[in-house]
Amino acid sequence: MTYTFDYLVYIGRFQPFHLAHMQTINIALQQGRELIIALGSAQAERSIKNPFSASERKAMILACYPEDLQQRLHFVDIEDVYNDVKWVNLLKKRVQDCIGALSVQPCHSMLKVGLIGHFKDDSSYYLSLFPDWQLVELDSLRGAISATPLRRAYFQGKIIEQEFPAATVSFLKQFKHSRYYQALQKKFQQQDYSILLEHEL
Repeated sequence: MTYTFDYLVYIGRFQPFHLAHMQTINIALQQGRELIIALGSAQAERSIKNPFSASERKAMILACYPEDLQQRLHFVDIEDVYNDVKWVNLLKKRVQDCIGALSVQPCHSMLKVGLIGHFKDDSSYYLSLFPDWQLVELDSLRGAISATPLRRAYFQGKIIEQEFPAATVSFLKQFKHSRYYQALQKKFQQQDYSILLEHEL
């Protein structure tokens, strides 16, 4: 099979990994020989916004694919830097290191690297920060699902199963029994209650 790109880069937090994410990966695997998934917010501490560790998200994604496709998925961890220039440099360095470890071709500059993503809202501006990578822009993704309401439902005790691959549903059910979920759910409930009080004042 002939691919348009040697490597495609897909940046995301995947908190958690849902069907629109999976659609993007499926498209990327059709266009790129290898896919490098940059796991954003890879710092160690958990939060309501980022409840799952980088290793958990990696396992969540890999569990959705058969072994032959898993071998084409590669991961780099990207910590939050809060400075666009530093963040871009960090991400590009991790991607280049990944390509260097994978590629048998001595001249990496000859490899075609692209970026795949979807401008869902203002937070997607980062897709324009990599002018040297050709952008594969996806116009529509299953209603452009956002993980935010899915996380909110999750900490309310519900899993909206129709929005997730089966492997993610399985992970989310297991994670609900962890001490991390219990602690984050308590924090979510306290935060949610304080927001309700603010609206009443």
